[in-house]
Amino acid sequence: MQLPVTAMVAAGCAILLVILAVDTIRHRLRAKVAFGDGGDAKLTSASRAHGNLAEHAPIVLIMLGLLEYNNADGTVLCWIGSIFLAGRVAHAIGLYTPSEPGKAPIPRQIGVVVTFGTMLVLAAMLVAGLV
Repeated sequence: MQLPVTAMVAAGCAILLVILAVDTIRHRLRAKVAFGDGGDAKLTSASRAHGNLAEHAPIVLIMLGLLEYNNADGTVLCWIGSIFLAGRVAHAIGLYTPSEPGKAPIPRQIGVVVTFGTMLVLAAMLVAGLV
């Protein structure tokens, strides 16, 4: 069985992950830091943008794949996957946006809400399919 929606969202995540990884490497070279962040704020932001996507994408892709495998509406899944990707881009932009201490930039806040929202919607769809 093919999972075209999951494949497309996975491809989008992979492309974004490579972009963020290359940017992290660029900041590591600039700051001359091989491990950790060396106290460099820009390297911290780049590293967290990359790491945060790597932390959240797998469960979203697993849930998308399970739903698609169980014949959930492909159009709905495509929208959810697209919204997730947009949220991850917003989150990354937010991590690169300067802000006041203790205050997350708006794009980062949007990214968090969208990411958690899509995860909860996918989880609810999975549970509803089991009932």
